[in-house]
Amino acid sequence: MRPAPPTTRQEAAIDTLTLRIGFEMELLAPAGSDRQVLARALAARTGGEVRRSFHTDSEPSAVPGVGVFRHLSPAFDVVDGDGAPVARLVDDITLVADLAGTTTRPGHREWYRVLCDEPRLLRLIERSTDPDAALPEVLAPVAELFGTRVEMRGGAARVNDTAGATVAVAMPLPAGRERPCEIVTPPVGANHGAVLDGLLGTARDLGFTVPAEAAVHLHLDGAPFRRPAAFANLVRLFGHWREPLWEALGTNPACRRLAPLPAELLRLVERPVPPGAGRTWAELAAGAREIGLTKYADVNLTQLVAPHPVRDTVEVRILPGALESEDVLRRAALVEGLVRRCLDDAPVPRPGAAAASDPVAALRALAADGAGR
Repeated sequence: MRPAPPTTRQEAAIDTLTLRIGFEMELLAPAGSDRQVLARALAARTGGEVRRSFHTDSEPSAVPGVGVFRHLSPAFDVVDGDGAPVARLVDDITLVADLAGTTTRPGHREWYRVLCDEPRLLRLIERSTDPDAALPEVLAPVAELFGTRVEMRGGAARVNDTAGATVAVAMPLPAGRERPCEIVTPPVGANHGAVLDGLLGTARDLGFTVPAEAAVHLHLDGAPFRRPAAFANLVRLFGHWREPLWEALGTNPACRRLAPLPAELLRLVERPVPPGAGRTWAELAAGAREIGLTKYADVNLTQLVAPHPVRDTVEVRILPGALESEDVLRRAALVEGLVRRCLDDAPVPRPGAAAASDPVAALRALAADGAGR
């Protein structure tokens, strides 16, 4: 659903992006192409270059006794002529529907994945290996660390420790996995439309499309929300307003790894505080950690409450996939207005009856309420 045109000066301000925002946009390369093709085109457009790297992800394991396999897959970092980052192009394992019936063979361009069942080991492997190395050689530094050697079995490379326990395996990339392409931008602080036009316009020219499960994620600076009032308002917004948000933003129902915030978190932020006692941020963050937050929710708050955040952002995950910059900007602008409202100490109210009949208008009014304070 397209948000209605603004009707007031306050509402007009909602349609302008002013915050630093990092974008993650999920696309699909046409059959026979891949994310490296897009990376090279972006580098050519900006007079830069492409640097191959590894992308870390995880997926359920079919091996008994192993819950999750973590892996490194081919990623491509694009920098401009001055060496400034343009975008990072990575796989997204939630994109699967469009790959059904893939007839290509595994190991496109001799690409591979490195699999491991222990996150600390995988981080060590990533630091120790060369992403440009060929499959038979990539694990050689790992074997040296463990005092063993690389074993080749059926086109896969394996390293065991001296007790025979498997440390890591490099296997040809599964057929079709070269096509998913998540464009990850650095934080964009100005000219958001021009930045997105350059990325998405190049992708359209190359025949990239929006996959069935696609989403767009927004990363906003986390520091302003590391206060009890602001954090509580974020929880209220994405907890109480979930249905209006999905309707107004057009959230893709096929998108994976979305979920409501835990009910315990809503109860935590609404818990009465004795008069004059207050509640510190440290206490609230510790309480949220005890609940057990996950990044795979409508809004990822895990980095806000982490003692040592890896990426200091609030990640909004419910925008649908898009190939036109104006679609991304319009929805992102509504989100920006709403999170700005969360910075106001006044509690975000619960949605009224109007939110069910016209969620766009109700959310615009909520955002405008913050803009007018």
